[in-house]
Amino acid sequence: MNMNKKNAEFLMLTVALAWGCSYLMMKVGLDIISPFNLIALRFGIAFVCLALIFLPRFRELTSVALGKGILMGVLIFLIFACLSIGVDKTAASTAAFLASTTVIIVPILECCLKRILPNKSIVFSVLLVIVGLYLLTVKDTITLDEGAVYCLFTALFYAIYIIILDRIAKKENTLLISIIQLGVDSLLGVLFMLCFETPTLPQTTVQWGAILGLGIFCSAYGFLIQPIAQRYTSSERIGLIFSLEPLFAAIISFIFLHEILDIKGYIGATLIFSGVVYSQLKNKNKKDIATTDIRSKDIAT
Repeated sequence: MNMNKKNAEFLMLTVALAWGCSYLMMKVGLDIISPFNLIALRFGIAFVCLALIFLPRFRELTSVALGKGILMGVLIFLIFACLSIGVDKTAASTAAFLASTTVIIVPILECCLKRILPNKSIVFSVLLVIVGLYLLTVKDTITLDEGAVYCLFTALFYAIYIIILDRIAKKENTLLISIIQLGVDSLLGVLFMLCFETPTLPQTTVQWGAILGLGIFCSAYGFLIQPIAQRYTSSERIGLIFSLEPLFAAIISFIFLHEILDIKGYIGATLIFSGVVYSQLKNKNKKDIATTDIRSKDIAT
């Protein structure tokens, strides 16, 4: 396949669709399987698939890449442990919208690391998301339900993952790091499952289909395609494409799980989605302006 920006963005769209479907599959899997058990199976399947396909590439593995893969695997485990528990305790569509707030959290954390104040577009986006969170998740009292809290921790851990990956994976083989992190995630899932849960296997064809879909399509395919596609398009475009994930999740959950939000919930989901997209569009525009200014200076000199 001749990879270019258009092809890369189409592949990322399929990843966003896969991850949108993952909320439905997790709901199905969690009907009988506990969260850590689900993580062990899902990422174990993904690791075995990719390890077998790319086995010869492991000759290129270095101790540095191994260490980075282990670190990223721990973060991935935290992300999906919180997400699995969150999806188990709240609606799949709600979980997807809450998890999408990662896009807002990343620039906030970057501002904290660089010790600078966030710009107006980020502040406005955060306000939209906060109001949206209130409308989507707060019921009779001003408290978030337990599932919503876990989903917000998912967004926080994923934001940390994105920032660290951006800093440590530039000079290493991202393919091997991606495969190793899946194995580490599965191993941690097994350890926590043995400590806190009773190991269980899927009991029906539908449940096996959900687990295999999570392992092969959502995890192995998603984590393989993302680092490849990101070489050919900008992080801003990737962020915009991923902002479609909660919409896919909401549509699929409506069709298959018959999840329906009340009017307040739909308004909240719309505000969260608007805040996510607005932050990405403003960031992209600023990058485009900066690039134009640099080119203008080059021409002038």
